[in-house]
Amino acid sequence: MDLKPLLRNVPDFPKPGIMFKDITPLLGDPAALAWSISALAKPFVGQGVTKVVGIESRGFILAPGIAVALQAGFVPIRKPGKLPWKCHTESYALEYGTDRIEIHEDAIGTADRVLMVDDVLATGGTMAAALRLVRRCGANVLAAAFLVDLAFLGGSKKLDTPIHALMTFD
Repeated sequence: MDLKPLLRNVPDFPKPGIMFKDITPLLGDPAALAWSISALAKPFVGQGVTKVVGIESRGFILAPGIAVALQAGFVPIRKPGKLPWKCHTESYALEYGTDRIEIHEDAIGTADRVLMVDDVLATGGTMAAALRLVRRCGANVLAAAFLVDLAFLGGSKKLDTPIHALMTFD
């Protein structure tokens, strides 16, 4: 399925000079959404995935469906202060400062085989931090899956795991 026509380009969002790839039209199309979840899960069927980790916030939209397709659990990685239990925290650099993400300490463990999920791979900072968090918990990361890879931003070069993306923009 050709998903690119279902992305909306939003110029100058969230700041001037950025061409934002809006996935909400794709999410609003039931056939495209179902196909996307199936296509993101397909390479990992039979690979023993036990947990699918979704990164706040748009990773939450995709990861639970992928988890169901893989008969795995879903684990959220959230912004600070959003999870109600003891957490591991990881900081990462943004072009305008730093941010942090968290995961429950007991959400995954050494027996888990993890698929990481987010909507868009841009500069890779958030996913790199998420990978560090999951590995701190002792889990084995199989890959990271995305709807969109903005390859021209070089994010995949920051990630030390295989990447699976449905769309790539060079």
